[in-house]
Amino acid sequence: MQMGFELNLQQTQKLIMTPELRQAITVLQLSSLELAEFVQEQILENPALEIESAEDSPEETLAAAKEKKEEKEDNEAFDVDWHEYFQDRDIGYVKAPREEAKEINYDNFLTKAPTLEEYLLNQLKLFCCSAKEKEIAQFIIGSLDRNGYLCISLKEIVEMYSYEMSQVEAALKLVQSFDPPGVAARDLVECLLLQISDKELKLNSLLTSVIKYHLEDVAAGRLLKIAKSLDITPEEVQQLVDYIKTLDPKPGRWFADSEQTTYIVPDVVVEKVEGEYIVIVNDVYTPRLGINPVYRRLLSADTVDVNAKKFIEGKLNSAAWIIKSIEQRRLTLYKVVNCIVEFQKNFLDKGVKHLKPLNLKQIAEQLEIHESTVSRATNNKYIQTPQGVFPLKFFFASGVDNYSGSGVSSESIKKMLKEYVTNENSAKPYTDQQLTNMLKAQGIKISRRTVAKYRCELGMASTSKRKRY
Repeated sequence: MQMGFELNLQQTQKLIMTPELRQAITVLQLSSLELAEFVQEQILENPALEIESAEDSPEETLAAAKEKKEEKEDNEAFDVDWHEYFQDRDIGYVKAPREEAKEINYDNFLTKAPTLEEYLLNQLKLFCCSAKEKEIAQFIIGSLDRNGYLCISLKEIVEMYSYEMSQVEAALKLVQSFDPPGVAARDLVECLLLQISDKELKLNSLLTSVIKYHLEDVAAGRLLKIAKSLDITPEEVQQLVDYIKTLDPKPGRWFADSEQTTYIVPDVVVEKVEGEYIVIVNDVYTPRLGINPVYRRLLSADTVDVNAKKFIEGKLNSAAWIIKSIEQRRLTLYKVVNCIVEFQKNFLDKGVKHLKPLNLKQIAEQLEIHESTVSRATNNKYIQTPQGVFPLKFFFASGVDNYSGSGVSSESIKKMLKEYVTNENSAKPYTDQQLTNMLKAQGIKISRRTVAKYRCELGMASTSKRKRY
């Protein structure tokens, strides 16, 4: 066998992940608010990008037309791919019309709600106490967690600041007398007892016994065990448990928490107009982008050196690609949502019970695109429909078959289960097997194990815990 070196030419096709393609994929995954932030960052980094006004003046329109004509006649020495952009000034994404600015009415604005710490400190200012006691109380208030519990022991406070234990206990008692009831408790039992301390039920030793010794039994629904232990009837235990459920186990959770404040801005809006559903991509928060004409003129100027022209060319190419990526995102999102609307018209008309099973593959095959593209287009995005605001992933629900051959989504089954449990006789709640039989009577093929799974996902207790005496 003869060995040697050879030089061969071979033509192949490869998909290379270029920076531009990676950027287009990133833009496709962004939500409306994230896209607005991305656009602002790109405007700061790329001087060739600019925000276009909603309406151009006649002079600007004539100037733009003149620049187009000059560019067509001008033969450039550089092979740039942004000429396609300049040949069509409207290649940028279509921006939704803005409403005229209205006068701001400050009566419609609310001030920031106080935090738990601010609320308690304001109450502390109204009490007449010693400076030392007030200092300890301020430290205790600052040591509460977001649920209103004291997350440090009294012994640690004494060791850290050399206070007397009696002073710390007095300060803690003072804070525990503040609103909301149950605040500054050290555990759940103390929190519940504090909330009944000022009521007539304080004299009820049975209620105190249930809270101190039988909270786990209450959570597990073992009312007969509690009745036997306290030598009372199950009906009396039921009354005590009903009252305990009216108490707040987390008294501090209703106060302002900036870390948990979230707002949902729908990326797509679906409206019914004359019997047809119209899909509108929300571009209100994203400004319309264009190319800065100064850099376009500099590229064709003879006074600019070659290195500067190459720099400008790169920025113009990047700007044109960003605009095209945003436009491609809008078109892809529109096509995907429009296809979802076609699949889920019954849901839009009648509600969650009529949601059909759907997966990414069905949408991808319908649009002749890859499943990953559908996944990216629906990732972290919300849709506003006549039935409410939902994540786009909500529509890709699994399901089970029915006896007619069509599918029923899991969300539809959960809705039916919730209705069954809501309307059941609390003295004789349905078992999982009974719920399974009821669904089978509706023509749905489902197992008892699946019913139990859906029930747990809905946060519904088991049969024994739902039973009332």
